[in-house]
Amino acid sequence: MDNYEELIEKLENIVNSMENDELSLEEAMKNYEEGIKLSNKLYKILNEAEGKIKLLSENGEIDFNTE
Repeated sequence: MDNYEELIEKLENIVNSMENDELSLEEAMKNYEEGIKLSNKLYKILNEAEGKIKLLSENGEIDFNTE
């Protein structure tokens, strides 16, 4: 299974390809579909991380003050 950083890199490569390369409609649709799948995986990873942070916090949520 890919980690967060690897998934972000794959998504960035897809975005760069779609912005900079002349793709056929079929290629663009394939890239778009793959990008959506990667985005969903990334969203799931972030939600799981948020849930773990809340569980580890005594108050349910932590204020991350930089002061």
